[in-house]
Amino acid sequence: MTKKIITRSYGFKLVLFIVICSQFACVKHPQLLYFRNQSEFVPLNNHQINNQIRIKIQPDDALFILVKSLDQETADPFNLFPSTNINNITNSSNPTLTGYLVDQEGNIDFPILGRFNISGFTIDEAKEIIIEKLKPYILTPVVTIRFMNFRFTVLGEVNSPRTISVQGERITILEALGQAGDLTPYSNRENILVIREQGNKREFGYLNIHSPDIFKSPYFYLKQNDIVYVEPIPAVTATVRDPISEILPIISGLLSVTAVIVAFTR
Repeated sequence: MTKKIITRSYGFKLVLFIVICSQFACVKHPQLLYFRNQSEFVPLNNHQINNQIRIKIQPDDALFILVKSLDQETADPFNLFPSTNINNITNSSNPTLTGYLVDQEGNIDFPILGRFNISGFTIDEAKEIIIEKLKPYILTPVVTIRFMNFRFTVLGEVNSPRTISVQGERITILEALGQAGDLTPYSNRENILVIREQGNKREFGYLNIHSPDIFKSPYFYLKQNDIVYVEPIPAVTATVRDPISEILPIISGLLSVTAVIVAFTR
């Protein structure tokens, strides 16, 4: 009799464990992988990178611009902050107060040179424009330009959702996720959303880390002010609901069924 009771007790616990596991929809190992079928990525080995983005200046960008010359005294009047250390400026918490703000028409107001348009140009192209304008005033000018507002935001199922600033001009979606603390076990790796604004248009792109097509996507390389959203898989809904209110009806039902089984087996 005691043996039957123990067997029934273990059986009940096993059923209860299975039901709870299914309720919380345990995440399977393949879902946690970044590049699941690695053989699919082999053809991309040594392939030409054609989707790398050349970041272009656009309205509302904040730029650090520094003019240098062999005779720095002649170059200083063309700087907002003469003889400024670039690291102190680019690390400013408010770039619009220490850099050049590109207005809605794509213009900047430059000391002595006045207002001119640089929207739609890359950093290198903007350098050439400014150097040409400086040549009548400075012998062999050197111009340094940096984005001060190249930042992106990562939201959703990552370990550290936040807004991140980029020092250079190149950041991939994989690097962005890494800087946001990596994906959580409950992230949907097959449907990562990138929201991008260019001019007066808004774009939505989707990335699948399980597919080699991610490396060919125009959203693999991020642009300034992109928003990355990682949606949760359905299993995560079990963790945000009240566990007690979800499990109690199941336990109650199991106890009723167990009571019936015990009654019939006596």
